[in-house]
Amino acid sequence: MESVKGQNRSEYCYPADTGELQRKRLQVTTFNEIGKALTSSLDLREVLNIVMDKIRELLHPKNWSLLLLNEEARELRFEIVVGPGSEKIKDLRLKLGEGVAGWVARERRPLLVADVSKDPRFWKKADEVSNFTTQSIICVPLVTRGKCLGVIELINEVEEKSFVEDDLLVLTTLADYTAIAIENAIFFNRVQELTITDDLTKLYNSRFLHSRLEYEVERAKRFKNPVSMIFLDLDFFKEVNDSFGHLRGSQLLKEVAQLIIGLIRNVDMACRYGGDEFIIMMPETQKENAVVVAEKIRVAIREATFLRDDGINVRLTGSFGVACFPEDACDKDGLIQMADNAMYKVKTTTKDGVAKA
Repeated sequence: MESVKGQNRSEYCYPADTGELQRKRLQVTTFNEIGKALTSSLDLREVLNIVMDKIRELLHPKNWSLLLLNEEARELRFEIVVGPGSEKIKDLRLKLGEGVAGWVARERRPLLVADVSKDPRFWKKADEVSNFTTQSIICVPLVTRGKCLGVIELINEVEEKSFVEDDLLVLTTLADYTAIAIENAIFFNRVQELTITDDLTKLYNSRFLHSRLEYEVERAKRFKNPVSMIFLDLDFFKEVNDSFGHLRGSQLLKEVAQLIIGLIRNVDMACRYGGDEFIIMMPETQKENAVVVAEKIRVAIREATFLRDDGINVRLTGSFGVACFPEDACDKDGLIQMADNAMYKVKTTTKDGVAKA
């Protein structure tokens, strides 16, 4: 083989950009790993964590975040934030079009800002809250089927260099994978929610009630803990439907559901049992404590004014029954029956009250 100044041609040509070649190989390998990982999971949190780990490996940003778009509110929320000051900005919201991230989400176009001090789109609030100094940003939209799901935003390289166009290209390619994976995870979660939640009130449905209550009763047997139940039936609800129509009746049920959610613990589970009947499961709760919660909800319903936005201002009350496992029943069906019976005593006498099994 012919040489140049005593060097073998292969030795002369190939060492020139070994670092660049290694970087390209890392990119290809990483994209392959991302593709496999993202298509193997339908858990949204797992998908997002995979994405952020790969971003760190490829682009070495000092701070980075993934924001998801709430279409109804037309705002972006920080779903994942990594880096100095991240805890201080995770609760911030950006309106669509606000800041670099808001602009990218609205325009659905990637953006590289080498020097934020020269770009009027830069939003200073995050820096002010976190005591961080942003120098450069690359931000790309997460778009699938023409719909923007959110954005990925990287801030400042670790070596304090500005991002370059090649970084933007890498992040855009990664975002294409990510958008599809996020859409799949969101769709899967919605399907799962539909099987256990009531379409109207967004509370759990009776299918969930029976399966979860069986689990809670078995768990209570094992650990010798009580499970209490509140059974609620709205008084005179039929009159609301007859007077104002079923659409207004449905809206009233939604408002009652939100009132209930605001008065119970995170560990308690509120279900729409059917029609205007609601059940609240309360794990590890004594009956007397459940009675206190039932009374709190009863008073709140009696004092509330419903359908205000429709200009109707409806007032109503509720009849409540409370039962507890194992004090009042030996299985899940018995628990429901005992709570229902206690509620029925109130319903057929005074209404607007709480009765214990």
